[in-house]
Amino acid sequence: MGFNKPRPIIRSYDKRVDRARVEDLERRCEVGPTERIFLFTDTMGDPICRIRNSPMYKMLVAELDKELVGVIQGSIKVVTINKPPKDNIGAAGAKVGYILGLRVAPHQRRKGIGSSLVRELEEWFVANDVDYSYMATEKDNKASVKLFVEKFGYNKFRTPAILVNPVQNRASHISSNVEISKLKVEEAESLYRKFMSSAEFFPKDINDILRNKLSLGTWVAYPRGESLGSTRSWAMVSVWNTGGLFKLWLGKAPLSCLIYTKSSRLISRLLPCFKLVPCIPDFFNPFGFYFMYGVHSEGPLSGKLVRSLCHFVHNMAIESKDCKVIVTEVGGHEFGLRHHIPHWKLLSCPEDLWCIKALKIKDHEERNKALFQLTKTPPSKPLFVDPREV
Repeated sequence: MGFNKPRPIIRSYDKRVDRARVEDLERRCEVGPTERIFLFTDTMGDPICRIRNSPMYKMLVAELDKELVGVIQGSIKVVTINKPPKDNIGAAGAKVGYILGLRVAPHQRRKGIGSSLVRELEEWFVANDVDYSYMATEKDNKASVKLFVEKFGYNKFRTPAILVNPVQNRASHISSNVEISKLKVEEAESLYRKFMSSAEFFPKDINDILRNKLSLGTWVAYPRGESLGSTRSWAMVSVWNTGGLFKLWLGKAPLSCLIYTKSSRLISRLLPCFKLVPCIPDFFNPFGFYFMYGVHSEGPLSGKLVRSLCHFVHNMAIESKDCKVIVTEVGGHEFGLRHHIPHWKLLSCPEDLWCIKALKIKDHEERNKALFQLTKTPPSKPLFVDPREV
């Protein structure tokens, strides 16, 4: 005689009763490339911190036998979506829902809890008139890809690169031929709307991002002796203090990585002039990081100017007490830009995976056709990564 398995109760997050339990679940669930390292998240008393700055957001929790066994987060905003050329539309606005922070307690996995959470969040998207739902995961995360692509019908969309550069104790050199200036928020917004408004996933509310207290500012670089208004070559970048929201810490790493970390720090401390061995920061205690977003450049010297801005941000991070790395994400086709952004291959992810799903088109054949056109059309502009969704 069969019996029905208990089904999880899915409901909205309630800070009064769920905060401590969600934080505990976060501490028990690894993130990142788990085959190499285990990263864990410290939300510093605010489990909803990763989506709180979005225009619309929601967190759902799953309970089973009065135990909190899963969580998921989602946000909604309006962004630029590149339409296929034959549509004669070009870049157009679309309302998108972003799925992140899916966690299931290790001892409760493979019981359909993750599926129940995704299904419920998609229903919230539909109720709020969302055009597309999308998510990001590691390309090698087979469980996540299987859930979203095979079960929920998401299509593989873009494969951006996550570039990670550790913060060293010594300052990076910036050429004396480069001028770096900080822009006013109004100036930065004007430049972004002029040069990046047609970039994929460019947010309509860029002004809210730039004015957020976590956005440390926007800087431009151009040849010294010239002005931003007349120069042929210039670059810009904005910086988001992700460490103001949450911290990360390394729970497990290969023994070789641990030995190298300890030895490189020892050599750096005892022999500060010995620069052949780069020092890896201490990732085994909670640390924050800066996220560089909105990287854009123009002109024949653009690569050099982007690198100068990266060095400037690195030197700024040295002054921070807990910023251990600088992270940025660029489109998979932006190989030239990737070359000019300092990063360590050991820590970086050459191919992250974005997956997307059309929610408004009900007809299965038409939906597949629209998604095929969207995902197979190569991007004509850079990919804009919203710092609120890191």
